[in-house]
Amino acid sequence: MITELAVERVEFTCGHCWHKWSVDYDVQHYRDDNGDEWEYFTRDGRGVTSPYEPQGAPPCPICGRHWVGRLAARRPIPVPPGAVDTPRLRITAPREQHRADRYGVPPLEAHAHEQPRQDTPATSPTDR
Repeated sequence: MITELAVERVEFTCGHCWHKWSVDYDVQHYRDDNGDEWEYFTRDGRGVTSPYEPQGAPPCPICGRHWVGRLAARRPIPVPPGAVDTPRLRITAPREQHRADRYGVPPLEAHAHEQPRQDTPATSPTDR
């Protein structure tokens, strides 16, 4: 059973070249039949390992090294069906006909947001 849905913006800072970037992940928290809690991450619709773990850290777009991310922002998504007074619309058309335009639009990609501003220090930490 899904217990929580959210979009998490994860910020990364490369410890080698000091480049900063961020990526949005869709996160599901769920409880299995044994009562164990699980976390499932997707990026651009594909399942990925947690960006908070070394094995799930994406490569730096500048130098290719991998760095674990930190949570920068979070948007919870209410788990259906929601409260009785929650605005909702009953779908009466077949699935493929209901808002059919949604199948042809480009996907909203994980990098489709403004990236963090790059600080350009006078000297890098390795120069000190």
